[in-house]
Amino acid sequence: MDIDQAVTLTQDRLAQEGDTMGELLGHFRSGISPILVGDPEWDRILDCAGRLPITLGALPFGFELPLHARRPEADFGVSVASGTQSAAFFRERARTDRSDGTARAITRLFRQMDAENSPLRDIVGRKLMLEYDIGSAGNSRRSQPGMFLRPGERPIVGGGGQVDDVGRVVDALVSCVGWERNDAERENVERACRAQPGDTRLDSFGVFPSRSRSIRLAIMGFKARQELCAYLENTGWPGQLPAVESVISRFKERANIVRTGVNLDVREEGLGPTLGLTLIVKQRYTKDSRYWLDGLTDWDPFLDALSHEDRVVPEKLGALAGWVSRPTTLFGKSGRFVLLRGIHHIKLVISGNQLRKAKAYVFMVLSAAVSS
Repeated sequence: MDIDQAVTLTQDRLAQEGDTMGELLGHFRSGISPILVGDPEWDRILDCAGRLPITLGALPFGFELPLHARRPEADFGVSVASGTQSAAFFRERARTDRSDGTARAITRLFRQMDAENSPLRDIVGRKLMLEYDIGSAGNSRRSQPGMFLRPGERPIVGGGGQVDDVGRVVDALVSCVGWERNDAERENVERACRAQPGDTRLDSFGVFPSRSRSIRLAIMGFKARQELCAYLENTGWPGQLPAVESVISRFKERANIVRTGVNLDVREEGLGPTLGLTLIVKQRYTKDSRYWLDGLTDWDPFLDALSHEDRVVPEKLGALAGWVSRPTTLFGKSGRFVLLRGIHHIKLVISGNQLRKAKAYVFMVLSAAVSS
């Protein structure tokens, strides 16, 4: 059974278990530490998830956990692919509720992906990631989630001359959320991509419709601190390079960092001053069949390295260490499922002249394609 068949089967089975992601998440509360997500914060996540279809559980979903914040809050993320039951849910919502900006944006984007000989689909495939600001939104209510595309079908690599691919993905995201095309913004994105060193890749593009306008780029695969800092200098990043060098150096002393990635916010006037830094302790390749499998102790050295940072809450690190688990068999009304849990990555946020935040991105994956 290939992955598309497995997803279809899992969606069919989940539809027999309930209606919403809120119902699905309710089954997992006992396995999520209140140190990471408190009860009031969990209720806010359930409120959001209660407006989403349970079939989203057939693709990776999870949480963004702020390890620097004392409050046990989290943001919520899901994945949705065109041509699936979940996509049909959003298409119907867009048709029946004109006020649902998220459904309309998803439907516009999937219309481009589903077109015959779609150049967008050739680059990013059919999957979209959604990130709902819940804990990070505080008391405000952000109306639309962040939207992310990954060029996994045709990777955008440094030195590859793929400016047309870059422009096509940016135009798709900008148009689907109803923004006007901005040539200066687009040129800055293309400049950031042209400056990529060889052997790096543009891992994702993102937009946040309910925040100040920018294009979020994640560029992965920098081999050395000097290479990364040269890239930031060449692209005109306005932040403090010594702060970046300091963070990378001290983590390299504590853990085996195999590669480094950055998150940049590209605006009309240039790059934003805040930098997301991802220190990779385990290379993940999208096409690898074991992409979602972590060893139970793979992250321990990096979590230990984080424990030396004053901004990180020690209790949260202890709870996070227990997130990774072996594949678990679950039994529902419709039969057996297998659940995987792990840490996808941890992002360090640099602004001003220092490390300000640390965020863990944890995932859950469900599959009903269980062999007898």
